[in-house]
Parts: sequence; structure tokens; C-alpha cells
Amino acid sequence: MLRDFQTASPDRYALLKAFARENRNNQTNAEKCLWQCLRGGELGVKFKRQHIIYDFIADFVCLERNLIIEVDGAYHFTDSQMEYDVYRTKDLEKFGFRVIRFTNDEVINETEKVLTIIRKELM
Repeated sequence: MLRDFQTASPDRYALLKAFARENRNNQTNAEKCLWQCLRGGELGVKFKRQHIIYDFIADFVCLERNLIIEVDGAYHFTDSQMEYDVYRTKDLEKFGFRVIRFTNDEVINETEKVLTIIRKELM
């Protein structure tokens, strides 16, 4: 299992750490909702939020199971952002992570469905 600092690019760690801290302090409603379900080992594993993985900041990650959960707001549906998200996912998969994505709407309005999918991914 990787330790926290082993998942970050050393030359950009300080900058990414500041961004991650800012993201934790300014979570979206959907991120807050999902974090309440993931925190404290509620699903039998430990999740981290806004965690640095190489050159990226994952919304949520379970390092034990190499699972990243992304919660996408409206801006993720622009052409340029969708293209970047595909690139980002492929890069993270090269490092051995699985990436699953949910929309803000899914997390807020279909929380149990989202948690069922996450549980399946953790198996």
C-alpha cells in the first residue's frame, strides 16, 4: 500500500497541497454529502478527500483499494473539460487506480444508488 506522500509529485507537492486544502475548505454540497457517507470507515475502508495523486487532486480516494471517486459539477460537461477528464482518468489508471465518476445531482438525489455502486467497486 502506498503512503500519502508517495502518491504526489515531489516538485509540485507544496502547490498541490495548498490547492487540496482550499478544496477541502470549499467543498460543494455534493462533496459534503458524499463525505458524510465515506468518512470514518463507514464502508469498511478509509477514504481521504482532496488527496494528491501525482499531478492531480482526487475528490476522494481509498488508497487501500486504489479507488478514486470523482464528483462532477456542471463545468465537467464542457467539451474541453470532458476531454481533460478522459486524459486525467487514463493517467490515473496508468498508476493503478480505478476511477468512478458521479454527477452532483446523482450524489445529492440518488445517494443510496451511488453508495451501492461504490460498495461494488470496493469488493
